[in-house]
Amino acid sequence: MAKTIFGRIAAGEIPCKKVYEDDLVLAFHDVAPQAPTHILVIPKEDVATLNDLGPGHEALAGRMVIIAAKVAKELGLAESGYRLVMNCNEDGGQTVFHVHLHLLGGRAMGWPPG
Repeated sequence: MAKTIFGRIAAGEIPCKKVYEDDLVLAFHDVAPQAPTHILVIPKEDVATLNDLGPGHEALAGRMVIIAAKVAKELGLAESGYRLVMNCNEDGGQTVFHVHLHLLGGRAMGWPPG
């Protein structure tokens, strides 16, 4: 199976505007931002959807959330607030089939989101 664009970014094959990287995850600016601040946090492991996470992925999923919060603080979003979003499959709004977390901030978020 061919790597998605996020898999290629995680592998270093496609450049990105990186804000964080460790052995498990990579965080970078979205090229099509939906808010003044729009960061994507992706695992370096190829996992297509949230449905494909299983036993053994707890540390990875937790790391994605912890890093999103860390980046939000570093970018000055923590006090005013931000939104974390993970989409699953087509009806859930997932367009790239590599698990990813959206960190959105810099403006008030409406509710309901969809």
